[in-house]
Amino acid sequence: MKSTQSVLRIFALSLFASGVLAQAATVTGTVTNKTTGKPAAGDSIVLVDVQASMGEVAHATTDARGHYALKEPGDGPYLVRVTHQGAAYFIAAPQGGVPGNIPVYDVAARVKSVSIEADVMEMETEGGQLKVTERYFVHNTSSPALTQWSARSFEVVLPSEAAIDGVGGQRPNGLPTTIKLDPDGPQGHYAFNFPIEPDEGEKDTLFQLSYHLPYNSGKFTFRAQVTLPADNLAVLLPKSMTLTQGAGSAFKSVQEDPGIQTFVAKSTTPGKAVEFTISGSGSMPREQQGAGAGQQGSGMGSQQAGAGNQPGGGIGTPINTPDPLSQYKWWILGGLGLLLIAAAAVLLRKPVGMPVAGDAVTDGAAVSPALDSPATNRGSLLDALKDELFALESDKVSGKIAPEEYAQVKAALETVLKRALNRM
Repeated sequence: MKSTQSVLRIFALSLFASGVLAQAATVTGTVTNKTTGKPAAGDSIVLVDVQASMGEVAHATTDARGHYALKEPGDGPYLVRVTHQGAAYFIAAPQGGVPGNIPVYDVAARVKSVSIEADVMEMETEGGQLKVTERYFVHNTSSPALTQWSARSFEVVLPSEAAIDGVGGQRPNGLPTTIKLDPDGPQGHYAFNFPIEPDEGEKDTLFQLSYHLPYNSGKFTFRAQVTLPADNLAVLLPKSMTLTQGAGSAFKSVQEDPGIQTFVAKSTTPGKAVEFTISGSGSMPREQQGAGAGQQGSGMGSQQAGAGNQPGGGIGTPINTPDPLSQYKWWILGGLGLLLIAAAAVLLRKPVGMPVAGDAVTDGAAVSPALDSPATNRGSLLDALKDELFALESDKVSGKIAPEEYAQVKAALETVLKRALNRM
């Protein structure tokens, strides 16, 4: 798909263009409290070593002007973490003397202007199971700007039979990351310990869950609930599967990609169950998603890049009906790129001679490794990246990839790149 190819291309370009890692240096910057518009004095600053199990390697405290300085003990890569009123904020440690300025916000356990813009459920079947990837796009439009943070910053309700496979999140201006999810009361109730920062323009906070459900009977009934007012509840299915409405549901079909069904329910109320039954079997057509992404410039970074006049892209061009999910599709497609990044990171950190357990994941589908050793796999990966490098240059010349998208994806892959260079 287009978004995943962009990830490969950016990774390739970075890998072959970067000659050496940055030398040890001092990271300096200013922490600003954007709630008050003043410097954040007395905040704890920590330099985190990504390659040392996120170990803390340097500490500082902001002065009266919000200024800090941290000495890097080696060549990294590092993150800078600032803790303000208990909530943590991160940036990648800048290089080349660029200041590491960090915005923070005052914290409240509950902020009135927090709501769900969209709860998007993408489903397919595999091996007698119903596999679900659910993404929550959470708005924080508070004024003055406040971060909602506590041990229960965002609560979700899943089917009691759900077995969770993965959890992730992304701040409005942050990188995708694995985050904490805790059981919270009855079976199927969970809470995220993750800050919901104020929106940055069109960018809000993403929570993502992957889970599977028993599906031996070929059908499953959901009683979906949201914990905050939700503008949109959407279900994405392969064409071969069926959604049957039940009590409290009012889904409307939205025509989009020819291989995908999209159903949207508007204005879902907290605590009120929306019942629907999924039946049939099928897989999401990744290649068709990619084609749609290519048409509308979707993929990780498309929203930041402001492709066209839209905040996001789309899997396919809407037919007759405006696409209510267009501004969320870059998250959906970007998630597939994250799977590629995770697989690459696992591959590159395996020592030569260690067997690779299980299947690699790319474009959201399981693929059995065709080669025996990680060393051989590395060579195969780099061969593919060389081809993608030339394709990237062609896209740049023809104007098919926006400079902003290039920069955003490259930044997201910086940590993986440095790990790769250190292992070569």
